[in-house]
Amino acid sequence: MSPLEIVAVFFNIAGVWLTAQRVRWCWPVSVVAVLLYAWIFFDVKLYSDMLLQLVFAVLQGYGWWRWSTGRIEAGKVRVERLPLREAWRHLLAGLIGAVALGAVMHHFTDAALPWLDSLLTAFSLVASLWAARKYVVSWWLWILLDAAYVGLFLYKDLQLTAALYAGFVGLAAYGLRAWQRDLHQQEHITKASVYSV
Repeated sequence: MSPLEIVAVFFNIAGVWLTAQRVRWCWPVSVVAVLLYAWIFFDVKLYSDMLLQLVFAVLQGYGWWRWSTGRIEAGKVRVERLPLREAWRHLLAGLIGAVALGAVMHHFTDAALPWLDSLLTAFSLVASLWAARKYVVSWWLWILLDAAYVGLFLYKDLQLTAALYAGFVGLAAYGLRAWQRDLHQQEHITKASVYSV
């Protein structure tokens, strides 16, 4: 456990907590977290995850923009349901991305776990896109991914990071419940206003 890992864990927890609370400042806080983890993953030869962190840094800007331009109620963004057709397109893109990245990492690098690392990386991008678009289902995908990451990081002797991701599972469950509750309230208000017209 390095001081860098400790600081990265702090920023990651803060970023996920702010996301669960639907506070726009989650995005800049998360930029710091992903840049710290890019360095950590480079050191342990999880190159797909290192690249993922760099892509996350860019996606943070997209998320910040999406959440800044969306409807805001009581200081929080409005959450939405994921259209089924869009879900299938994104999941297929994630699978294709996982296979392509896995092949590159397997054949051209000394990556520690190229296929698993690439699979988790590709679907983390899908989950991030869904979170940026404020889809409630993003939390279900994060729960699955974070649970898998716990095992990966234990295997790579990153105990603090494994503990962080175990905590992420809990935070994602909290975020899921909070966003589901907010979605039901939004839909109830929308129905009530439609019937009152």
